[in-house]
Amino acid sequence: MTSTSAAVRLDHVVFSYSDTMVRFDVTFAPGEITAIMGPSGAGKSTLLNLVAGFETPREGRVLIGDVDVTIAPPSERPVSMVFQENNLFAHLDVEKNVGLGRSPALSLATADRRDVATALTRVGLAGMEKRLPRELSGGERQRVALARVLVRDRPILLLDEPFASLGPALREDMLDLVASLHAERGMTVLFVTHQPEDARKLAKNMVFVEAGTVAAAGKTADFFTNAGPEAFRHYIGGER
Repeated sequence: MTSTSAAVRLDHVVFSYSDTMVRFDVTFAPGEITAIMGPSGAGKSTLLNLVAGFETPREGRVLIGDVDVTIAPPSERPVSMVFQENNLFAHLDVEKNVGLGRSPALSLATADRRDVATALTRVGLAGMEKRLPRELSGGERQRVALARVLVRDRPILLLDEPFASLGPALREDMLDLVASLHAERGMTVLFVTHQPEDARKLAKNMVFVEAGTVAAAGKTADFFTNAGPEAFRHYIGGER
């Protein structure tokens, strides 16, 4: 299976919660990985939630490809999402957690089961089908979440700091896996991270979010030059 990529556009989107307001006007290139960075509370996860459909804009439009999905529910959007806490069901084994990506009722045909097995092999979990999430390491649980992405086979992949709780070596392994899966599937990937080195390693493009708006956008390599956006250089200077 090969995912077909699509551009993602937040067209003059306005969203508010409690006493915070965000305003996003940004396009994410089809078939490429874009890192989304910025201070805590800047609106990075809100941006992903607007794309996924977990939040609905007060104003503006959310477009995936040429389709306006602003009011479409999450289930009707061509999007998969991996969270920091990996969103696995504790009472379901690995095979069933992945199978949910194909059928929420786990009504799996033979071809579906074959695709689940293929996805688990692809992420390095062959032989672990019957284990429960509590029997897995943090890295293995995130591999289960990525296997579920593979069987969903959607053109948009949202990653909300999925490797933040992993140690450096495991995080490197997971970044390599995401890069490899992207090379195979060509998905449009939006990747929220607090780690500048992760952005440099994985993402061709970068969007810097500050105070609920996109303060800068461009090629990742340009952000790390002396001519990079001042707000971003100040941010990573404070992080180090």
